Amino acid sequence: MVFSTAELLFPHHVIHLLRDQREGDEAWKALVDSVLQLPETDENSLAFSLMMIRVAECLNCSRDSYKYQRGCKTCATQTILHYKEEREPLLEIYAQAQKDVHLYLQEHPEVLQRYQDKGET
Repeated sequence: MVFSTAELLFPHHVIHLLRDQREGDEAWKALVDSVLQLPETDENSLAFSLMMIRVAECLNCSRDSYKYQRGCKTCATQTILHYKEEREPLLEIYAQAQKDVHLYLQEHPEVLQRYQDKGET
């Protein structure tokens, strides 16, 4: 029997595992280090999660898939380890995710307001 550790979407608590998956990529390490210092509700943290959702194709993950059965930690580390920069550089995907998150939060400020009202940011 397989016991999955998959989550609904890419979880913030997995980010630290991705730091050393891009050998020699100091920009990647710096990005991971900076995001690790942020709460998961920060725009840049949300952008990192959105980037991972896109790169790892989390929206295509289902209970019946091999990816789901391996869990988010394994899927994320393997995705980053084997990601081919020729497709589109990860930092460019992150930059686009930053723009998308910023725009969304400008249009829907109530999303983060719920957390701020609870003192969770």
